[in-house]
Amino acid sequence: MKIGIIVAMEKELRQLQSLFTDENVVVQQCGIGKVNAAIGAAEMIRQHHPDVIVSSGCAGGNGDEVNIQDVVVSTELAYHDVYCGTAVGGTVYGQVQGMPPRFVADSMLLRKAMECDSPEKRLHPGLIVTGDWFVDSREKMQHIVSLFPEAKAVDMESAAIAQTCHIFQVPFISFRIISDVPLRDQHASQYHDFWDRIADGSFDVTRRFIENVLNK
Repeated sequence: MKIGIIVAMEKELRQLQSLFTDENVVVQQCGIGKVNAAIGAAEMIRQHHPDVIVSSGCAGGNGDEVNIQDVVVSTELAYHDVYCGTAVGGTVYGQVQGMPPRFVADSMLLRKAMECDSPEKRLHPGLIVTGDWFVDSREKMQHIVSLFPEAKAVDMESAAIAQTCHIFQVPFISFRIISDVPLRDQHASQYHDFWDRIADGSFDVTRRFIENVLNK
């Protein structure tokens, strides 16, 4: 089995490349945002033909039960900044016309992911929403939560990768390490502190998940 891992930032790339030496695991950086993410996923599929694609990186967390350094694993994915309206076929908020209302994670991958839950590294299954915003204020997060109150995490890439994988029929799942909780923060101070102090070792869940899948 070949697994493709896509990350947005160089600092994430460096950490994940240091964890994997198996030739069946390909780690690539796509860049920040939905367009970069979709291009990165398409290029991953074109160049490497992976059996599975994993998105890994950091995200903002939502809700009292999600804390910094916890990991959210996608059960579903949607866009928080897309609305095609009712005039084009009755789409719901977060849905691109012609696409599913939500992109559902592969069931086998989700089962393997939940085997990585531990008291040391909390794993939260749930909805991840994606948009071309860096959520650096309570007000931005409150707006997103008003649309998707059940969302566990907010990022800038996962749903775009999920859409690309849906089109190319490649199983997909996303792991997002919580770097900050905007509803408890302001001006992204937790995010900057995360990278300054505690980011090292944050991808341990992704590592264990990949090992689980390869050893199935």
